[in-house]
Amino acid sequence: MKRESIVVIEDENDILDVIEYNLAREGYRVRAFRNGEEGLEAVRRFAPDLVLLDLMLPGLDGLEVCRRLKQDAVTRSIPIIMVTAKGEETDEVLGLGVGADDYVTKPFSPKALVARVGAVLRRGAPKADRGAGERIVCGGLVIDAGRHEVRIDDELVSFTATELRLLHFLASHPGRVFSRDHLLSRVIGEDAVVLDRNIDVHVGALRKKLGAYRAHVETVRGVGYRFNDAAVG
Repeated sequence: MKRESIVVIEDENDILDVIEYNLAREGYRVRAFRNGEEGLEAVRRFAPDLVLLDLMLPGLDGLEVCRRLKQDAVTRSIPIIMVTAKGEETDEVLGLGVGADDYVTKPFSPKALVARVGAVLRRGAPKADRGAGERIVCGGLVIDAGRHEVRIDDELVSFTATELRLLHFLASHPGRVFSRDHLLSRVIGEDAVVLDRNIDVHVGALRKKLGAYRAHVETVRGVGYRFNDAAVG
């Protein structure tokens, strides 16, 4: 019986009822909120295992809620699934750009939604073939998946759970090139929406945070990405 806790932030009552019912039936502990302000406070207060967040909310919208959660040291590692009614790639990618780990598009089937929630929760802590708890050191870049930390020249830098998984996975296989599809499956999850720009957005975000060490994450044109441990940081 699942006991993970989920905060759902959705302003459409019918949709909220469907989400609540189906998640509770699967054994999840669900707390539901109908606006961004209350939902944001609830996440900070209850520290759930996952947040299901509607993009279009009255007042404080989903993007701003996501942005604030990912900027807060207490909540930044909580995975967020963004829900959008628009189904437009620009909105979906924008959600990923502010730190969402995945998204679903309305209308969705309850079964598909529950599967997506389960997939994101199963990702859990960052994984890599050489051990999720391994501490990878590359010059002044230190990636500690077990502690969910990245330090750059001894300064702690905030990465989302998905960004850290991606960076740790690439750094665990220096020199090896991975296609976007492989990274989508291995890092984002097999049930993720197959959209190449998912990976591109996450890579762009982690490069920005890597600063002087961004050259370690290389683009192999027409193929994918690799980690170059010999790059100068």
